[in-house]
Amino acid sequence: MIKISDLTVHFGGVVALDNITVDIQDDIVGVIGPNGAGKTTLINVLSGFVLPDSGAIDVEGVDLLSLAPHRRARWGLARSFQKVQTADNLSVADNIWVSLDTSASIGMRKSAALNRVLEYVGLVDMANVPAAMLNPCQRRMTELARCLVASPRIVLLDEPGGGLSECEVDRLRYVIGNIKANFGAQVLLIDHDVELIRSVCSKTMVLDFGEIIAYGPTETVLQDENVKAAYLGTEIGT
Repeated sequence: MIKISDLTVHFGGVVALDNITVDIQDDIVGVIGPNGAGKTTLINVLSGFVLPDSGAIDVEGVDLLSLAPHRRARWGLARSFQKVQTADNLSVADNIWVSLDTSASIGMRKSAALNRVLEYVGLVDMANVPAAMLNPCQRRMTELARCLVASPRIVLLDEPGGGLSECEVDRLRYVIGNIKANFGAQVLLIDHDVELIRSVCSKTMVLDFGEIIAYGPTETVLQDENVKAAYLGTEIGT
């Protein structure tokens, strides 16, 4: 469980996160909201890229904010980025090895772990292909495989569906929706694709101007009038 208490972040005079308090217990939890709502800031605080002005984050009894970013990775926190982070001059396999080389499980069955995630994301036949030759969906799957290869405890996904076709999002839906069953990790998912959120997230949190305006069962949250108003023109289907 991720227990966030009184989390506040300022960027100059801008309040990016305003006294956020929430317990995140479900296997896959969505985070939605308009641009600038504080979604990525929340992920950045969890992963250690942004230091909060105040607040606490407890994960399974661990004071997450006391750990440096690399120690969070060793503990079992993995994340993706809005802009996919793959090294074009490295193969798919080598892009994934990076996570094993920085994990606490470096000495255990590396080849088996690599093959497992390659099969899971559908890239077994592309292990030796340079990342420069991958299409956007394959790059995204490579990044997801890198997140999963060291058997993390928590996976933070920042808009993994961006730029993907409907068919590719279907594949992404399967990959994300089965992370807990296959790897045991809790997932926090940011995405603007409401249908993706609806289909894989049991609960959803909505941020607006750095505040939580709704949190609960996904379908209930998506029908909340305050949530619809926060999207300002984004249609949320019934």
